[in-house]
Amino acid sequence: MSEHQPLGKEFVFTAAHFNTVKTRLYQFAGIKLADSKDAMVYSRLVRRIRALKLAGFTAYFEYLQAHESEHQEFINALTTNQTAFFREPHHFEILKQYLQAHPHTKRIWCAASSTGEEPYSIAMVVAEHFGRFNTPIEIIASDIDSGVLKKAQLGIYPIERIEAVSAERKKAFFQRGRGAQQGNVRVVPELKQMLQFTRLNLVDEFWSIKTPIDVIFCRNVMIYFDKTTQESILKHMMLSLADDGLYIAGHSENFNMFPQIIKPVGQTTYKAVKGA
Repeated sequence: MSEHQPLGKEFVFTAAHFNTVKTRLYQFAGIKLADSKDAMVYSRLVRRIRALKLAGFTAYFEYLQAHESEHQEFINALTTNQTAFFREPHHFEILKQYLQAHPHTKRIWCAASSTGEEPYSIAMVVAEHFGRFNTPIEIIASDIDSGVLKKAQLGIYPIERIEAVSAERKKAFFQRGRGAQQGNVRVVPELKQMLQFTRLNLVDEFWSIKTPIDVIFCRNVMIYFDKTTQESILKHMMLSLADDGLYIAGHSENFNMFPQIIKPVGQTTYKAVKGA
């Protein structure tokens, strides 16, 4: 990427601008952007520049510096939120087995809830295990992106998003929209009440959630952090995990470089190393 070559027609976007974005995103969220993400960065931040009626990227960085409230909008614009109901389905079978083997499970944490499909999938498994919505298990759903958390709290989705959900679960956990909501579904209120939504930045020193946690879902998140940040977050999570707790990672993640902290016990499932 040339130092002075515009990437798009509307605003000049230089290598220096891109490096500023990378530095700020790492500073605010601990996320390391790949050099190949320049086009994505341009397309997403241009929307903020237009919305704020600014002259370009330099003006936007000045605005970002002067307005702390814009930090969250900046993070929201640049974080990726790919998710689906019962994505990587073997993890939900593992959760089902864990609940059967650990009748005193108290707390499950979905550490990157995105628009809610993952924590609602967890809640469905928990509700099915107990045969009711009112259960003794606390389910925490967190994300760094406040925008997707608002969508998750609404619990409204295009009907196509539940195509892969079983007919039994569709009937038990979703309601079809009518009128203005035709073509959408929403999770039933009882399922929504099972979740506690909270904004949380994994790189923060203190997390506003109760411990110990029996099961942590943190899937396809660590790939966005460098090794140093991964190690710091994993240490924090393993300290938060119950003695026989389970950490569930994404298919694209591997933690073989941290044998002193975390050990594999199954397909993308881990436990804490004792005394770590």
